Amino acid sequence: MGLLEGKKALIFGVANERSIAWAIAKALHTEGAQCAFTYATERLKERVERLAHSQGSDIVLPCDVTKDEEVEATFSTIKERWQSLDILIHSVAFAKKEELKGKLLDTTREGFGLAMDVSVYSLIALTRQASPLMREDGSIMTLTYLGSQKVVPNYNVMGVAKAGLEAAVRYLAEDMGPQGVRVNAISAGPVKTLAAMGISGFGEILKRVEEKAPLRRNISQEDVAGVALFLASPLSTGVTGEIIYVDAGYNIMGP
Repeated sequence: MGLLEGKKALIFGVANERSIAWAIAKALHTEGAQCAFTYATERLKERVERLAHSQGSDIVLPCDVTKDEEVEATFSTIKERWQSLDILIHSVAFAKKEELKGKLLDTTREGFGLAMDVSVYSLIALTRQASPLMREDGSIMTLTYLGSQKVVPNYNVMGVAKAGLEAAVRYLAEDMGPQGVRVNAISAGPVKTLAAMGISGFGEILKRVEEKAPLRRNISQEDVAGVALFLASPLSTGVTGEIIYVDAGYNIMGP
């Protein structure tokens, strides 16, 4: 039996085979978890369905996290199909491409609101809907980045959003703690994903990490998935409200 035998996981954020969320889904499935998936737009539907079917999953639901009715419909279906939930993976973030370059000063009010809605409020909205379904010893996790704590060129409004996300993790850990549900975040180093490639100068960020990180390398999606598996499993029953770095040690280094 695997670590997650009999567990049910709902995963937000799979876009393609290179998504961190997909690497996490594979790790959870390998250890026995059943996985359900969502897709944000019709453009992603076929791709996510193909990946889900490769795991034997037939639960693939449309969910634009900025629309309350779609979030509610997703969890209504999960309740109908599964009755309960053990694991929630939130790997969702977005900012306008033009605001991931230049200066934070140039962020528009609209762009700021959009980044905060998709990247931060969505975790709150999903956790609220998941709460009645989550079983004791359940695990909720999200993905963040060092740009929440340090200035990373061109990360701009997304850095501000990730700081908000990390604060939300701590408050949600307190909210969900009494029912035995843990809430944590993984601060992943830069990984070549569809979302990351939209950041101006991303190649330079990868090069800098490889040169400076104690392990002298960049991380892989599988590195992140291993820690996600730990956080989803009984091995982490005493861990909540934490930001766990998976970045080859880059975050510990000085200038």
